[in-house]
Amino acid sequence: MKKLFTLFLIASATGVYAQKIEKLTIEKIMSDPKWMGTSPDGIRWSDDSKKVYFTWNPENADRPSLYSITTGNTKPQKTGIDERKTLTNGGTWNKAHTIKLFESNGDIFLSNLKTGAITPIALTTDRESNPAFNSSETQVLFTRNDNLFALNLKGGELMQLTNFTRAAAVANPVATGAGQRGGGAGGRLAGIPTRQGSAETANLQERWLRNEQTELFEVIREKAKDEKLDAAERKALQPAKRLKDISIGDQSLSFLQLSPGGRYITYRLIKQAEGAKTTIVPSYVTATGFTEDIPNRTKVGAAQSTSQSFVYDTKRDTVYAISTKEIPGIKDLPDYVKDYPKQLEERTKRNEDRKVVIQGPIWSPDGQNAIAIVTAQDNKDRWVMKLDPATGQLNLLDRQRDEAWIGGPGISGGGFVSGNTGWLDNTHFYFQSEASGYSHIYVVDVTTGTKKQLTSGKWEVSDLKLSNDKKSFYFIGNMEHPGINHYYRLQVSGGTPVRLTSMKGGNEVDLSPDERWLAIRYSYSNKPWELYLQPNKPGAKAVQVTNSVTAEFKSYAWRDPEMVTFKNRYGSDVYARVYTPKVASPNKPAVVFVHGAGYLQNVHYWWSSYFREFMFNNMLADNGYTVIDIDYTGSSGYGRNWRTGIYRHMGGKDLDDQVDGVKFLVEKYGVNPKNVGMYGGSYGGFMTLMGLFTQPDVFAAGAGLRSVTDWAHYNHGYTANILNEPYNDEMAYQQSSPINFAKGLKGRLLMAHGMVDVNVNYQDIIRLSQKLIELHKENWELASYPVEDHGFLQPSSWTDEYKRIYKLFEETLNKK
Repeated sequence: MKKLFTLFLIASATGVYAQKIEKLTIEKIMSDPKWMGTSPDGIRWSDDSKKVYFTWNPENADRPSLYSITTGNTKPQKTGIDERKTLTNGGTWNKAHTIKLFESNGDIFLSNLKTGAITPIALTTDRESNPAFNSSETQVLFTRNDNLFALNLKGGELMQLTNFTRAAAVANPVATGAGQRGGGAGGRLAGIPTRQGSAETANLQERWLRNEQTELFEVIREKAKDEKLDAAERKALQPAKRLKDISIGDQSLSFLQLSPGGRYITYRLIKQAEGAKTTIVPSYVTATGFTEDIPNRTKVGAAQSTSQSFVYDTKRDTVYAISTKEIPGIKDLPDYVKDYPKQLEERTKRNEDRKVVIQGPIWSPDGQNAIAIVTAQDNKDRWVMKLDPATGQLNLLDRQRDEAWIGGPGISGGGFVSGNTGWLDNTHFYFQSEASGYSHIYVVDVTTGTKKQLTSGKWEVSDLKLSNDKKSFYFIGNMEHPGINHYYRLQVSGGTPVRLTSMKGGNEVDLSPDERWLAIRYSYSNKPWELYLQPNKPGAKAVQVTNSVTAEFKSYAWRDPEMVTFKNRYGSDVYARVYTPKVASPNKPAVVFVHGAGYLQNVHYWWSSYFREFMFNNMLADNGYTVIDIDYTGSSGYGRNWRTGIYRHMGGKDLDDQVDGVKFLVEKYGVNPKNVGMYGGSYGGFMTLMGLFTQPDVFAAGAGLRSVTDWAHYNHGYTANILNEPYNDEMAYQQSSPINFAKGLKGRLLMAHGMVDVNVNYQDIIRLSQKLIELHKENWELASYPVEDHGFLQPSSWTDEYKRIYKLFEETLNKK
């Protein structure tokens, strides 16, 4: 027995020892992330505010499971299948917050908060969606087959409110020669020119044959006569009032809604762009053994969809468009056209209205006021407009103009999102704006036009939510530091925001439906996300619910990167974090890591989405490198001027920040300026290419991963905001695209790209490879990954890629 016990102790000790990380390796860092532990995700509350549900995988199973806790017992429990069937996702509450209306799998249900009962109110083979209560909460409004319906909650009567049809416009009837037979100039279609092989020819032929049949056969003439009589009888028997036919052709219908008073129905029609050529991404490793094509996106500058919004006045039984021609600045040209005198002259002469997208209307609770959020399709203007539904006229309440592009948290861009907006009462409307340079909360009195700014300062508001009683706002703010997020409460009248969270780092908060509790997903720079529960009170203690991180992950002393700022050449503060080695290599090498997306943030006190790169930066530091990670110009969290600082020149100020960061490392940390490398993916890959091509004396080596090499080949939504369109602002594309500067390459370059990348297409890197070949450059290599999209999934691909990166740096920056 004693011997068996000893063997057990040895085995246990061996297991503990096997989980301890003695030295970081790429194989470990880039293996399946489950070895680290799986953080909780998908946090949501039950309707009665008694339970918090979340997705979690503490057992390291093949797939995560749904867990829950209660406010009285924070020990996580797996959620059974029967309970999961009763859960509701999203939905709309009634005013008393006792009944919730929601859609599930194309059907509509009511959930009773008090009894917990879920009642189906529309179970059909058709798809019902967008359920909402009418203003009196006596009816449920929903859409089915592109039409609006109202269901009476008491009697169960169902009423169709609209009759949109897909019928095409009817062509003018063709005159025929009465009583004539045969073809030629005097035939049934005399005087009608025909074109061989055209659709028009086919229609003429069919009409000729139909007319011939009618003239030849009495039975057909009698049948036609009966049909006319039947139609007349049906018309006579129809009710006096019939739904108006509204033909929308092949356009897409959206934003269909009924005004609170029931008189107006508003909707938007989207006309898809014609002739926009899309890219094709070939997939080589397939189950069939044949190459398969993946249909993909258009390229920037392709024709875009357009839209128009309408009002159907049911009282007058008439439809009219919401008028946009009176919008202030609707004809304004962007400043950049001044660089192109001929274009400026032509566009000034045309004097055209800009295309816009209308969001809304957003009705006040009493239905007396309606707000439309209007965005210019060039994304340089955003208007908050008051709509007169009786005329379709718009009146200005707020205009936000940006010669770069409209954006920022709670504001958004791209035209088809209204941002964080809503009503405080029947006359006061709230929204967010960057008018002060940072995204803050504003309230406008729609009767007087008076505006009030509720928050201010060099920080940003995000995740804005109005309380149930409409007396307070809840929001995330970074007022303490750009890299620290806290949850705040603010009275709708303004004042000083009250901080509700206390843990330094990242706080993602889900407020319970009754607003008594905060479910907090929290993390720190070197500690992954965990779930906490806290009463909704300032200073209350947050109780940790999950403990996801494995013993193996904890066994390594992950660095808490040093948060630093330095001045760039323009005098601005640049935020960065630095990983320092305990013992610097004799070569004193340094590496600059560049985060992706452009408008993103990575210098913060929470766990990064770039967790693999975080671990790789630790490994570099272990091997004597100093690593810097910079929130360069264009990064989020720093206000409008920083966000738009890359307008018309990507690879300009943002790259200057990287170069100035290297200077900072040389001066403060003593790195060798001859041994500096750079790496990053997506936008970070683009920056790496620009660094090696345009600053070859600063960067001795670089690894560009899934890089944009020519912005004229990227998508429209992202690129057109920053660089306009290639045929309108060629200068911006020429100075921003690495392929134009490839001649400058001196140091060693590694390029890596997934071959089925539907974001930055593989074609991008192939075009650059051809350019390097034609320039007779030899100090570069391309690693291709046949099964990978933009974000790699296979650990083997991650491992191969980062082994190459490390080898590159060791051979060029840290020669032994």
